Amino acid sequence: MGQHRQILLKNVHCTDQHTIAGYESRGGYSVIRKVLNMEPAKVTEEVIKSGLRGRGGAGFPTGKKWTFIPKGTDKPVYLVNNADESEPGTFKDRVLLERDPHLCIEGMMICAFAVGARFACIYIRGEYAYPYQRVRQAIRECYAKDYLGKNIFGSNVSLDLVIHRGAGAYICGEETALLESLEGKKGQPRLKPPFFPAIRGLYDSPTVVNNTETLAALVWILENGGEAYAQIGTAKSTGTKLFSVSGHVNKPGVYEVEMGYPMMQFLEEECGGIREGRKLKGVMPGGSSFAILTAEEVAKATLDYESISGLDRTAHLGSGGFMVVDDHTDIVEVALNFAHFYAHESCGQCTPCREGGHWVQKIIQRIARGEGLAGDIELIDSICSQVQGHTICAFGEALSWPAQAFIRKFPADFKARIREAMEGRVQHRVPLNYEFQAAH
Repeated sequence: MGQHRQILLKNVHCTDQHTIAGYESRGGYSVIRKVLNMEPAKVTEEVIKSGLRGRGGAGFPTGKKWTFIPKGTDKPVYLVNNADESEPGTFKDRVLLERDPHLCIEGMMICAFAVGARFACIYIRGEYAYPYQRVRQAIRECYAKDYLGKNIFGSNVSLDLVIHRGAGAYICGEETALLESLEGKKGQPRLKPPFFPAIRGLYDSPTVVNNTETLAALVWILENGGEAYAQIGTAKSTGTKLFSVSGHVNKPGVYEVEMGYPMMQFLEEECGGIREGRKLKGVMPGGSSFAILTAEEVAKATLDYESISGLDRTAHLGSGGFMVVDDHTDIVEVALNFAHFYAHESCGQCTPCREGGHWVQKIIQRIARGEGLAGDIELIDSICSQVQGHTICAFGEALSWPAQAFIRKFPADFKARIREAMEGRVQHRVPLNYEFQAAH
C-alpha cells in the first residue's frame, strides 16, 4: 500500500489497542481532557472548520448538523452512534469497533460535550457479535476508571454510555428508524417534518446521530485543529476516508486514503488490481444503494463526493462500500441479487417500496431465468421511476437507482438475455438458491 496519512487506522494493528491500557499508552484520552477545558461552542467551531462530512452515507456536514440542536432547550440532549453498518459492501466501522473501540468512545465523548449530551448510545449491528463484545468491554473499562459516569476525568461533566444491539434490519441504518428501534418500537422511518432528529429525536428530545467513522475522526481533528484536517483531501471533501474493498480484486480489505485520490490508481495500486488478470467491468463505490460506475467512468473519477456525483447523479461516495466486478461478471444476476435484497429489506411502511421492490425483483428474475419479455426493460425503469421520490425515507432511491443504472450502463447484457428468450434459444435456467427457499 502507498504512503497515505493514517488518521483512523494508525493503531489498529497494535495487538493491545482494544484495551484501555494499550489505547492510553499511545496518547488515548488525552484529547478529551483538553476538550473538557474548552467552550462547547469552540469544539463545534473546530469541527465546522474541518469540513468533516458524515461518513455513514449522506455526507452531510457534521458540525452544521450539531448546530441544529436548539439552544437553551429544557429537554435532555442525546447522542447516538450509528454503528448499524448494514449497507451491503460496507465493513469499515467493524474494524474500528473491533480493534480501536476506545477511539470511537473518545470521539463520542467529544461530540457529547460539544452538543451538551449527558446520555449516549451505540446502536450496533446485531450480527456484529465480536465487535459488540469488544465495545462492551471498553465501556466497562471506562466506567472502572471514572471516564464515564458522573464527573468524567474529574470534571463537572457527566456522561453515561450504553450499547444496544440491533436485530438485523437494514432499514434501521436510517437514523429515524434507528431511533424508533431504540425506543422499543417497530424499526420504521418517521414521517417528516421535523426533518432532523436534532429537533425531535430520541424520546422526542434533541438528538445527534453520527456514524462511527465520523465520531472517530473527531479525536484527530480536536488534537490537531480543524484547519489542519481541512488541508487534507479536497476543498469540499476534506480529510481521509475509509473504504471497504470487496469483489474481484487481489487485495480486498479496509483502506484509508485521502479524499480526492484517483479511483483507478486506488484500484490498481492499493487493491492490487483485478484478480486473475481480468479487466474491470464496473465499481459500486458507495455501497449497494447507489449506481454502478463503468470502467470508463472509474478512469475519470476521484474518491470524493463531487467527482463521483458529477459523473452520475445517482452515484455517490456513500459509506465507502467499494465493490468491484470484472468483465466475467453477469450483470443481470448482480442486478437480481440487489433487487432481491431491497425487496426483502423494505420495512413495508410505504406502498411504492413494499410493492415496487418485489415487482422489480420478479421482472429481473424472469430475465435472468431466460424468460424475459419484450418491454421488460422499460417496465423496470417505469416502476423504479414511480418508487423513487414517493417514499418516507431514501429507501425508494436505494431500491431504484442501482437497478436503473445496471440497465442504463449495461443494456446489452439485458437485451441479449431477452432476445435469446424471445427466439427460443435459451433453456430454462436453474433458479438461484433464494428462489428454492421462496418455493418451499
